[in-house]
Amino acid sequence: MIKIDMNSTEFQTELENTKNFTDKVCSQFGFVYNPEDEVNESVQMGLTRNKLIYNKRYCPCFMVIGITKEEQKAADNRICPCKPALEYEIPEEGKCHCGIFCTKEYASKFASTNEAEIVVHTHSRGLSTLECELLLEKESIDADELEALLEARALKMVDFNLVDVREWMEWKSRRIEGTDYLIPTTSFYNTIGQLENQKEIVTIVYCYSGSRSAYCQHVMHDLGFRKVINFDFGIMTYKGKVISGN
Repeated sequence: MIKIDMNSTEFQTELENTKNFTDKVCSQFGFVYNPEDEVNESVQMGLTRNKLIYNKRYCPCFMVIGITKEEQKAADNRICPCKPALEYEIPEEGKCHCGIFCTKEYASKFASTNEAEIVVHTHSRGLSTLECELLLEKESIDADELEALLEARALKMVDFNLVDVREWMEWKSRRIEGTDYLIPTTSFYNTIGQLENQKEIVTIVYCYSGSRSAYCQHVMHDLGFRKVINFDFGIMTYKGKVISGN
């Protein structure tokens, strides 16, 4: 293991060179930095380390394969800005694998999503329609996010279906107010027909802990549902209003 003193003059000088390098990459290709400064700083430090060790700015998110320069060249290690990032990661995903280089559109959307998450977790204000829509693009949400989305739906700002995939006795005992459908996991294929004509509507699924609903989420994707979101950790973490009874 090679240890480098990050406080050394050598490292700090090369770090400044790396920052200038990543600035030039952004300027040359029209990229912007990740809205998360910690991501950028981490990648820049990794690039600096690799430059000092290997004399090349190998991508810090991947292993450097090979001992000699010849072996490293033959291994086709990623050198920043790497070919995969330029050819398909950034054009298709909006960011490179390491996350430092982003399109303007991705950075703006990422920042807005972060703002929405801050709002729901601090309860500082209600969500905007755009923030609601961004939350509904996620693969999973937590209790605060679900509660905020239900409040927004009540105000007709967004639309989605909330589906409980627990069993009938669990549903009768305690369920989230605003639940639209009960589709038990054990009889899933027999009851999912209720939503046959609603596959284009965003669906949020929940269970007790998030495990059954994660399974159903994948099944619903396979059945052609446009967007299915899992409520992570389930009703056991929900602090909003719940109801019981038939």
